[in-house]
Amino acid sequence: MNRCDTSPLLAYHEALEQLTSSVAAVGKVVDKPLLQVRGAVLAESIKSEIDVPGCAMSSMDGYAINTTDLAASGETSLPLSQRIAAGTAGETLASGTAARIFTGAPIPDGADAVIMQEQVDADDHGIRFDSRPTKGNNIRPAGNDIQRGNIILHKGCRLRAQDIGLAASVGLQTLPVYEPVKVGMFFTGDELVEPGQKLGAGKIYDSNRYTLHGLLESMDCEIVDLGLVGDTLAATREAMLRASSLADLVVTTGGVSVGEEDHVRIAIEQLGELRLWRLAIKPGKPLAYGQINETAFIGLPGNPVSVFATFCLFVCPVIQIMQGRDWHQPIALAVSADFDWPKPDSRREFLRARLALDPSGQTVAQIYPNQDSGVLTSTVWADGFVEIGENQTVQAGEPVNYLPFARFFS
Repeated sequence: MNRCDTSPLLAYHEALEQLTSSVAAVGKVVDKPLLQVRGAVLAESIKSEIDVPGCAMSSMDGYAINTTDLAASGETSLPLSQRIAAGTAGETLASGTAARIFTGAPIPDGADAVIMQEQVDADDHGIRFDSRPTKGNNIRPAGNDIQRGNIILHKGCRLRAQDIGLAASVGLQTLPVYEPVKVGMFFTGDELVEPGQKLGAGKIYDSNRYTLHGLLESMDCEIVDLGLVGDTLAATREAMLRASSLADLVVTTGGVSVGEEDHVRIAIEQLGELRLWRLAIKPGKPLAYGQINETAFIGLPGNPVSVFATFCLFVCPVIQIMQGRDWHQPIALAVSADFDWPKPDSRREFLRARLALDPSGQTVAQIYPNQDSGVLTSTVWADGFVEIGENQTVQAGEPVNYLPFARFFS
């Protein structure tokens, strides 16, 4: 019997520490146009070379004035000396006059405030008002948003729409980003059938391929899909070698337990190095991590829920680090349980759950009634995990830690 077969189960946090400490950023850095970088990871911090805005601008449609021209009390009347639209530069404001000005237009020299048009009576001769604006009213100063030399985007951030817009606002056309992490995947199990084909006796449709493909796409990976692999050691070895030669990371489902037809674990031991196996978590005890040549390998369990859960818990952080991101463990929300969990387990459990409001309006966590690792419906119904510690029981109303699915991918 292999030495791993009787080794103690590895605790969740120990396994996570081993995985995250053993990988590093792998992507080559390329400059890409802004319209092509959404979802990519920034390879270096970006400083602005300009102030934004570059000059003082009006934040309202109204009238630019010099507050020293205001009457000591009562109504003030000022003639109009010019009109300044956005994108045009006005002349120095003549003493004792006002300038018609529009949102985003530069404040002319000599003006120090803008009166909103709603506070003014205007005609062809000028404006009248009895409000008393103070210096700086309705003016956005130069550098109000960004000052020259400010770091506007930090290395390791995954670029969102607003990040890209910020880069455009300082005049950048491209950004240095890491190329996508290449992930090779294949699937084992002679019982698996591709959707669309007729099911024979003892066969099931392969959902894992499609779950894993979608999860990798959501993380902007480049996918090398080798499809279904026969349940033989030779076929598994061949697929492993091919995937490792094409990808930065290889992820499989199935074949990592102790059955006679579970060849993935044996193949990784023969071709490379198996660094950890058998975790003290539920779902997902049989998870293999190792290396083939220079390529990292993660073998996920075969049960559909276990695939989803272990991807969130272990594959997500590994990919994020390989992408060059500054990974931090997701922060759980403390909420009240809307369920009882009376049977403690020696393994840390991750229950499929979602948030709801109880009759009093308090946020509570509900769990799917069937927590079996083959019930993929639970991952669709849920929007997160409730984390139950080793040997922990829960009664309704007690606090529990809730981990939204979205926090693993953000």
